[in-house]
Amino acid sequence: MHRLTVDRLAPDRGTWRRLTARDSVLRRVDWVLLLAALALSVLGILLIWSATRNRTEINGGDPHFFLVRQGINLALGLTLAAGVMWLGHHRLRSAVPLFFALSMGFMLLVFTPLGTEINGQRAWLSIAGYTLQPGEFAKVAIILGMAVILADQVDAGDREFPSRRAVLQALALAAAPLCVVVIDDMGMAMVISVIVLGILLASGASLKWSIGLILAGVAAALTIWTLGVLDDYQIDRFAAFADPSRDPSGVGYNTNQARITIGSGGLEGKGLFQGTQTTGQFVPEQHTDFIFTVAGEELGFIGAGGIIVLIGVVLWRALRIARGSTELYGTIIAAGIVAWFAFQCFENIGMALGIMPVAGVPLPFLSYGGTAMFAVWIAIGLLQSVRMKRPLSA
Repeated sequence: MHRLTVDRLAPDRGTWRRLTARDSVLRRVDWVLLLAALALSVLGILLIWSATRNRTEINGGDPHFFLVRQGINLALGLTLAAGVMWLGHHRLRSAVPLFFALSMGFMLLVFTPLGTEINGQRAWLSIAGYTLQPGEFAKVAIILGMAVILADQVDAGDREFPSRRAVLQALALAAAPLCVVVIDDMGMAMVISVIVLGILLASGASLKWSIGLILAGVAAALTIWTLGVLDDYQIDRFAAFADPSRDPSGVGYNTNQARITIGSGGLEGKGLFQGTQTTGQFVPEQHTDFIFTVAGEELGFIGAGGIIVLIGVVLWRALRIARGSTELYGTIIAAGIVAWFAFQCFENIGMALGIMPVAGVPLPFLSYGGTAMFAVWIAIGLLQSVRMKRPLSA
């Protein structure tokens, strides 16, 4: 009997030894990054639930509607991350052209009858009752596409830094989706621009390219403003940022209410589901663009600060992965994701605090939205893949 028991346990012990070996998947995964991102996502689900449980006009009378939907979004996001980790960023390299082409195709579909306009922005697709934002996947496609182009000759050992031709090709690739969103979705255009700048800096390309990109961006912004091609709602957002007190019940309403809501939470907050401003629905789009106001009111300075710390942990681990990669391809992927997450978090939290203009970008991991959740978890899968491919001694 004793021998039989030992024999039955032996395979389990062998399996455990394989799983915990130094070169195993479990040991190569960055658990700090994974747990920090997961904590943000779960916390986001609770904040979304708090912001929507009393909103009968959007939840259809079901207080758990957004809780369940965002939980499903997270489960699908984790599945996508696991799939990316299993395939690996090297296997995905050959599929990057197809992925980029599909992303561009979906972005162009927003100008067809399938496109849906939300809050003045025609940046969504409505398919079979589901709303998708193709621009979220375009961020991943741009990072992968630029990484392939800029790292091709360097990783092959033919060059120490990307050539001028490679940089021009990479910029041309990024310009395609940027031209699609620059007029109608300024928030997305800002995020893409920062991603491109971060990738150029990480690639080792001459600093002249980065300086030129910044100057070109400033010139483009001035041209767009001078020609008057911006919609009224976009002009109003910049006006409210410049002077929130000029029209507190109009263009400055969102920013003023966001700051009031965050400030009302004090040090410790009013408690989850206990926010009077949140319950009273004073802040528009609180479960999406202004999700940070729920944290500020209900979790207070300590809870909101904890969210910022978790975001900092994600960025720190991603930077470590970028520095630890022994190939430019992996470094560029990680650096592009860092630029994406860092700027988008700063912009979203900044607009809730009134220090940045309202640009309609979600807070990664926390804001409601399936497409945004899928995109950030694909990015986490890419980061894990880059880390898992580094040498054991690194």
